[in-house]
Amino acid sequence: MIDAFNQFTAFDEVTYQMLIMWVVCGVLVYLAIAKEFEPMLLLPIAFGALLANLPTAGLTNTPTEHEAGGLFYYLKQGIDLEIYPPLIFLGVGALTDFGPVIANPRTLLLGAAAQAGVLITFLGAYLIGFTPDQAASIGIIGGADGPTSIFIANKLAPALVGPIAVAAYSYMALVPLIQPPIMRALTTSHERKIRMQSLRKVSKLERLIFAFATLIICILIVPSASALISMLMLGNILRESGVVERLSKAAQNELINIVTIFLGTCVGITMKGDEFLRGSTLSILAMGIVAFCISTASGLLIAKLMNWFSPNNPINPLIGAAGVSAVPMAARVAQVEGQRADPQNFLLMHAMGPNVAGVIGTAVVAGYFIARLAN
Repeated sequence: MIDAFNQFTAFDEVTYQMLIMWVVCGVLVYLAIAKEFEPMLLLPIAFGALLANLPTAGLTNTPTEHEAGGLFYYLKQGIDLEIYPPLIFLGVGALTDFGPVIANPRTLLLGAAAQAGVLITFLGAYLIGFTPDQAASIGIIGGADGPTSIFIANKLAPALVGPIAVAAYSYMALVPLIQPPIMRALTTSHERKIRMQSLRKVSKLERLIFAFATLIICILIVPSASALISMLMLGNILRESGVVERLSKAAQNELINIVTIFLGTCVGITMKGDEFLRGSTLSILAMGIVAFCISTASGLLIAKLMNWFSPNNPINPLIGAAGVSAVPMAARVAQVEGQRADPQNFLLMHAMGPNVAGVIGTAVVAGYFIARLAN
């Protein structure tokens, strides 16, 4: 009878790696539900990871001549064929106001400065033994851009998609905990109280010209970033045109929500215990937090440096920390920290400038890595 029971059940297929991953999934679910840390991604990732560590039948089967593939084989094509990350960028573009970066072009430098974490971590990962492809994929975590991290990892290091995605989205969720200590350590009380000049009103024509010009320039410079940049700018053009509200709303809501479900669960399904529980995974998580901290610090320090050259129109250095791509969370953190120093200081719209620049900058750096390293 026991043999018959084992024949029709899967209890004997459970391994200790699976049990450990159940605990990991439980932690991700706790963070998503109890702490509300990036729940829209962490919850689907946790669910997918749980499925990956259960003895399921047929979920991920590759199709054969006589049998169709499993459900997640087909859903995962959205990652393998590089469809989901650009569609997420379409939604991000439709949700994002580029006005602050147009009104204050200096903030483009802050978004560029935040890429230092990407480049330094790339070098560090390479020096400790990762291949250049893997090192580039790990370094992008410093940009705090989940879709871009998945996009480049799938292109250069498919085996690392799971840990890289978990690291990227976890650190995005932890922005309110990670960034404030760095911001306070690298700025003075006086600097945190700096009130910036009000941003001018940006016309619809300027917004559309910026979107089209950015599209053309970025693709000419880094063609490998075309998929991400084109969808980001298409989403923004739909938003700013004012004549396709239904399309803009669909990109902001239905499309990005559906793709987020599929993207999260498909990332999770790659997190099999025997592959995920390795020393390299811990290294990736450690280097990811280092990359993120360096990116935050670089934006702050460059903002302080810029004030040396523009003392009459200073920048509050706190907005430099928003140069990472976590939109709009990093900008909100800058706002909160600014109001702790001065309750009447309003930095949110100023911080959106480097925040938007960071999204574009991380996509460009990813495109450069792909152009140089992809076979």
